Amino acid sequence: MLKPLWKPKREQVEKSNLFAFQKIVEEKYKKNFSSYQDLHQWSVENCDSFWREVWDFVGIQASQPYERVLEKKEKLQETQWFQGSKLNFAENLLRYRDEQTALIFQGEGQTPQRMTYQELYKNVAQVAKALRLSGVKEGDRVAGFMPNMIETIVAMLAATSLGAIWSSCSPDFGIKGVLDRFGQIEPKVLFTADGYFYNGKKHSSLERVAEVVAQIPSLEKVVIVSYTEENPSIESIPKAVLYTEFQEPAEEISFTHLPFSHPLYIMYSSGTTGLPKCMVQSAGGILINHLKELVLHNDLKREDTIFYFSTCGWMMWNWLVSSLAVGATVVLYDGSPFSPGPETLWEMAAREKITVFGTSAKYLSALEKENYYPKEHCDLSSLRAILSTGSPLPEEGFDFVYQKIKEDLQLASISGGTDLNGCFVAGNPFSPVYSGEIQGACLGMKVAAFNSEGKAVIGSKGELVCLTPFPSMPIYFWNDPKGEKYHKAYFDVYENIWRHGDYIEIRENGGVVIYGRSDATLNPGGVRIGTAEIYSQVETMPQILDSLVVGQEWKSDVRVILFVKMVPGETLTPELEQKIKTTIRQNASVRHVPAKIIAVADIPYTISMKKVEIAVRKIIQGEPVFNQDALKNPEALALYKNIPELQND
Repeated sequence: MLKPLWKPKREQVEKSNLFAFQKIVEEKYKKNFSSYQDLHQWSVENCDSFWREVWDFVGIQASQPYERVLEKKEKLQETQWFQGSKLNFAENLLRYRDEQTALIFQGEGQTPQRMTYQELYKNVAQVAKALRLSGVKEGDRVAGFMPNMIETIVAMLAATSLGAIWSSCSPDFGIKGVLDRFGQIEPKVLFTADGYFYNGKKHSSLERVAEVVAQIPSLEKVVIVSYTEENPSIESIPKAVLYTEFQEPAEEISFTHLPFSHPLYIMYSSGTTGLPKCMVQSAGGILINHLKELVLHNDLKREDTIFYFSTCGWMMWNWLVSSLAVGATVVLYDGSPFSPGPETLWEMAAREKITVFGTSAKYLSALEKENYYPKEHCDLSSLRAILSTGSPLPEEGFDFVYQKIKEDLQLASISGGTDLNGCFVAGNPFSPVYSGEIQGACLGMKVAAFNSEGKAVIGSKGELVCLTPFPSMPIYFWNDPKGEKYHKAYFDVYENIWRHGDYIEIRENGGVVIYGRSDATLNPGGVRIGTAEIYSQVETMPQILDSLVVGQEWKSDVRVILFVKMVPGETLTPELEQKIKTTIRQNASVRHVPAKIIAVADIPYTISMKKVEIAVRKIIQGEPVFNQDALKNPEALALYKNIPELQND
């Protein structure tokens, strides 16, 4: 029997939100749950009752009540939720308007900024009025090309208070990366900053913003936040106005109340096979799912201070911001987590008395390599939970947290996706923590591991599937009128069953192990990126005839490997390697830059002329490749076996 690394004390369990929720359910439905697994089983067998109780428990504010919780349709993705209800997402996040600190912003090398709930409401009111006067109305898109700062949250809340749809990406994206996303959704207003700080350096964004604005004709207003410069010159950017000049005097917000399924966010797929897919998510679905996870799974309360290391291009930003609906204090950080050194985030955690600290497995691994042990340097007495996501947290990561950060805390490894803006599997206040395991499936999510025969298995690896509908499923994909992209993304393998693309194992105790992506999406450092975004940069270079990108599992992470087929007579020189990396960094992002670039004689293709990324990935991992009859040039696979450069750092 494995010994748990952490087990909640009885008094911790009984003080938790989940315990209070369970007692309500037990009394109302005449149940007696003896474990988290029992409660989870009830939640997936009684979907309508479960989500009804979540609605009441987390206090969803609606101007019009719902008529029914859910109406199942022939297709899982067409399930209707909380029909008849009307609400506003921003109003739910701005329910507190007092003097408690709502937001703390720590920019790299900057003095921390603080904003109370009262000040936040007033700031949102001022920007909302300005957007309304600019002609923004329900259904319009408002985009953010922003650092992870207070103004980003204000802009999102202001836009969604009007019923507009928010979409964002971080300022380290290159021009093409931004255009591939925002160019599809045609925003009316763009919020951006004059620049950002990273790794001790100041980076200007204005030149890229000017190019982006020139290529998105739908933009009617560009609002620029002064961050790196006191008085930035914005004359070169059409339709631009400084954020401070854009705001309008206002004290109150006129919230637009809309149906539960009204669009809230547009999130993006990785862009593996072309342009990123634009996933549209509903205001009500995101709100209730986020609050389920924050309140029940993470036991978030008003007195908590929660932090997640993220950019506003990752769904964990959206998830973190929903903590405002609980009335907690939200800490934002923008910049390198290792600037000026590995102590940066931990000194912030000690200073701000952070209780819930969210990060990635990659960060914890990097911290260990730096030989920085937070418990030896910082007072982390307030810290009660560490959340880790982005990529699987290996057993070594669990050991590091408990040995070098803090012994008495809950390490909640969590996993889900941008697609649902939340988790399929996560921590909970009831279950023990075992090394290498996520505590269990989320309430309301009937998660299973399907083997190659499409049958649910326990104790062996399989595809992560979800057998029940859930409110935060995308309502549709942008520019997908027949729903073909949506269906292909999740439902083309198992009829009416969501297939997520993760390779997992569900153990007898309900614990879950994630083994990584089961498709060809790259996942370095836990950030999903697409191969198409790399190909579009590399294959414009005259020296390169063809290329192929895969992710190699390496030291509990994934590193990006780029193979290039050179034009006859050309060679892969160090200068060309540097040019490739610089081009990718400038036009995609730093996360897209390959760890290794290797010249090869040929690139394998299928008969239908598709690059076989998955087959090559298997070859370099030493795994067998089947169905080689489908390849046009199967002999090319031999070129990828036992490559010396892939055996070292």
